[in-house]
Amino acid sequence: MHPALSEFVDGAKREIDRLPDVADRVDAIAPLMQRLTQLAPEFLGPEHRQSDPAHYRRNAIYLCPDDKLSLYALVWLPGQWTPVHDHGSWGVVGVVDGFLEERAYMCPHGEICADSGIALKRGGVVLLNPGAVTSFVPNPDHIHMTGVAAGRPTCVSLHLYGRNMSSFHMYDVAAGTRRRIDVGHHKTTD
Repeated sequence: MHPALSEFVDGAKREIDRLPDVADRVDAIAPLMQRLTQLAPEFLGPEHRQSDPAHYRRNAIYLCPDDKLSLYALVWLPGQWTPVHDHGSWGVVGVVDGFLEERAYMCPHGEICADSGIALKRGGVVLLNPGAVTSFVPNPDHIHMTGVAAGRPTCVSLHLYGRNMSSFHMYDVAAGTRRRIDVGHHKTTD
């Protein structure tokens, strides 16, 4: 593992062990992510910058054996978006190249208690440029869609999650439903 990457992973693990509150964790890890975005040209290889013309691409960088965290490089071509989804976890995201857009959704009554009858409303938007870092905590969960607007350059972003991110909920806003999907892993490095 590249020294910059190893330093980041070790630092994130220390903060996880030290801080039981997830909001405190993301506060402590966000500066580590900001530094990692600056060092990305040193450790991101071609295997981490793979794209897919059909949809955004998740390239696993590090998957913690004890499921404490996972780190991915996501590559977004112009016009590519995630579905509306949540993570079931805390997370910290940093932008390496390009501009990433996040559109928030919220449940008007607070918690989501079922997989149907979910009335989500659009929230705000966040535009992230190279070097920008954002974070989220489940409360009850962070529901959003992320992507790159058509006409913008390709984006590479680093996504750290507080678990091995092999599944998440996907929402159909019009139908008022959600379902868990399994996305698996494509590990590219140790």
